[in-house]
Amino acid sequence: MDENSTKTIFSSYQTNPGMFDEIFDSDGNVRPAYLKLFSLYSGHSRDDYLELNKRAKASFFNQGITFQVYSDKKAQEKIFPFDLFPRIIEASEWEVLERGVIQRCRALNLFLHDLYHNKNIIRDKIVPLELISSSSNYLHQMIDVDPSGGVYNHISGTDLIKHSDGKYYVLEDNIRCPSGVSYVICNRTALKRALFGVFNHYETHTVTDYAENLLDILETVKPKGVDVPKVVVITPGVYNSAYYEHSYLAKAMGVELVEGRDLFIENDFVYAKTIHGPEKVDIIYRRIDDLFIDPLEFRPDSTLGVPGLFAAYKKGNVTLVNAPGTGVADDKAVYTYVPDIIKYYLGEEPILNNVHTYHCSRKDDLKYVLENIPSLVVKPVDEAGGYGIHIGNRLTKAEVESVKKIILEDPRKYIAQPIMSLSVHATFIEDSHMFEPRHIDLRTFTVLGKDKEFVLKGGLTRVALRKGNLIVNSSQGGGSKDTWVLKQE
Repeated sequence: MDENSTKTIFSSYQTNPGMFDEIFDSDGNVRPAYLKLFSLYSGHSRDDYLELNKRAKASFFNQGITFQVYSDKKAQEKIFPFDLFPRIIEASEWEVLERGVIQRCRALNLFLHDLYHNKNIIRDKIVPLELISSSSNYLHQMIDVDPSGGVYNHISGTDLIKHSDGKYYVLEDNIRCPSGVSYVICNRTALKRALFGVFNHYETHTVTDYAENLLDILETVKPKGVDVPKVVVITPGVYNSAYYEHSYLAKAMGVELVEGRDLFIENDFVYAKTIHGPEKVDIIYRRIDDLFIDPLEFRPDSTLGVPGLFAAYKKGNVTLVNAPGTGVADDKAVYTYVPDIIKYYLGEEPILNNVHTYHCSRKDDLKYVLENIPSLVVKPVDEAGGYGIHIGNRLTKAEVESVKKIILEDPRKYIAQPIMSLSVHATFIEDSHMFEPRHIDLRTFTVLGKDKEFVLKGGLTRVALRKGNLIVNSSQGGGSKDTWVLKQE
């Protein structure tokens, strides 16, 4: 047997004292929550682990778990990269995170209702009018519309990072069509298939109850007069990068997956075409962007939506999840005001802190950003998937000047934040056949209903697979880990 087959996969792992390592403390000792897991994984040789890694890949392939990296010159579906070493979050730590994300989601829901009704927060000069009026995601069509149950952001994805100080910070709120929850569930399935025995040593919360809870909570926002609602998931179609998730969630909830052409409107009610004739639809979990849901109300060239759908929605005959117009509250410029939004509507101090953020539409902030780009991360307020981000210390002098130019062309479109040192986690790197530290974040999933809420006890830990990379999105070549939330002892 050669040396490579017997050498342990942690033997060359190097900690960095300037970063918070999730597994190793500042003295290089394994943190208590990881002791059993580290011992179990350390018992595997490189060859053992490579074989286990192949099994995990096969599991993802067999489940059809793929995604599209849009930056690729050649369009192709790829297996979602998955690392077999899970991230552990202890019960006491999770309790704070859960309370914090629920607090944000409740406050943002109240904020959305206010923006589309009385606009008190603007009158009281907590949030500036020009910030809302200049947002491309603010829909005047939603003014005075009352969603069933008073819920706008039924499903929210809150992105969290742990900084080098060991504290969690909210990086951004995603409340339009947050994606990734199917990967959470499938990560757990793949890990159990490859290394089932590791679960015997820990008491972890399940993640496979998400679809059940989602369906249960969605039914609380059914239209008035409906006893047993018919729920469907609407997708743009098989060529959408998140189509796997759309089909997975529909199947897991036991509801139909439809496209716009499968639905029609009659007398301001929505119906699905079936082999048994038309069936009335009461709740639509939409994975289609606002401007494409109804060509009669928004983009007339859209072939993805349903003509007349918005009229049916305004009359309260169907519930759309999430509500149209929620994007105004996950604008990265609005993010800077979320602590004030929480205090305004809930009368509470924020449980989770924001990353300090400079909004370039403010004169003083713009001046600071232009003078300090090398120490900042510049982000467009309306992009997702890690696109359009400029990390200052990675830019050449010419690139810094180029970023200044694009900011000055439209300051409203950009924010900047200090370069945060995302925590790192041991991750198996196929090229070296060893574990190496890689930056991670955490996307939590919160579901709000009428007097009911649920946070998935796990979330999606995303991993920047390239060494030193701070962008963890799958669309930028990132992967993910199973996330274990431990039960209270």
